[in-house]
Amino acid sequence: MSGFRVKLDENLAASHQQLLRERGYQADSVRDQGLAGSSDDVLWSRVVAEGRFLVSLDLDFSDVRRFKPGTHPGILLVRARQPSASAVGEVLRRVLDERQLEDLAGCLAVADERGTRVRRPFEGE
Repeated sequence: MSGFRVKLDENLAASHQQLLRERGYQADSVRDQGLAGSSDDVLWSRVVAEGRFLVSLDLDFSDVRRFKPGTHPGILLVRARQPSASAVGEVLRRVLDERQLEDLAGCLAVADERGTRVRRPFEGE
């Protein structure tokens, strides 16, 4: 899992970035790159250009018509019941305990406290 490149959207905390780094991921934050407040289009262009797997809370990235699985590096949407950093961290930790993010490359995954739903490339076509 070493070196898998991840980008955290601005709605994730420094503690989430640290968790990913502790698990061996190369995690960069939108805030660290001066992209906070950028449109989804600007962020997405950067994610794709850098070949990074996106971790976000933003439901806009759940549109499989716009972000079709198999056409991008991958997206993990964290859907914690509470918007707190600790609740989001618990969901992210659960995902990381269950799988490597590399296994979600090219997919759209939506994770909450109970599980992770994965939409893989070409599913349902």
